[in-house]
Amino acid sequence: MDVIGIISQLVFFLIAALTLAAGLATVLLRNVFHAGLALVGTFFGVAALYLMLEAEFLAVVQILIYIGAIAVLILFAIMLTRSLMKNEDSNINKQWAWVATVIVILFVGLFILILQVPWQHSGTAVYTDLVPHLGTALLTTYLLPFEIVSVLLLAALIGAFIIARE
Repeated sequence: MDVIGIISQLVFFLIAALTLAAGLATVLLRNVFHAGLALVGTFFGVAALYLMLEAEFLAVVQILIYIGAIAVLILFAIMLTRSLMKNEDSNINKQWAWVATVIVILFVGLFILILQVPWQHSGTAVYTDLVPHLGTALLTTYLLPFEIVSVLLLAALIGAFIIARE
């Protein structure tokens, strides 16, 4: 393995560790604001992993939709929850031991499953320029569902603004 391969492996493990730490913080923190920020960090980590996999479109979608939606969700949670900053309880969830146990069991189970699967490489080239085809499909075949979802999201955003103003 050359130097670039080693560096990319180290960067991958660093991003994966930071993403896992942010995901664990999302589960363990009781404060809604702090858990939301940790979730945003998790989404950034997933977007970085998509970039490392050379899936730029998925990384941009991850940043625009998930991180943008979560940031709006955090703002509305702060606006709608008046006593968020007055919470004097511990920031760590008291059920962290159960969560850690379930996480370890799931990790071991998935690790055993991954080791038992006979992974085969097909040897065929992957078509890498899918963005034009995806754009064409969204604006021809799937135009009506795409517009319905956009109107639904707009209605939800207007409703959230109305609730936040009251």
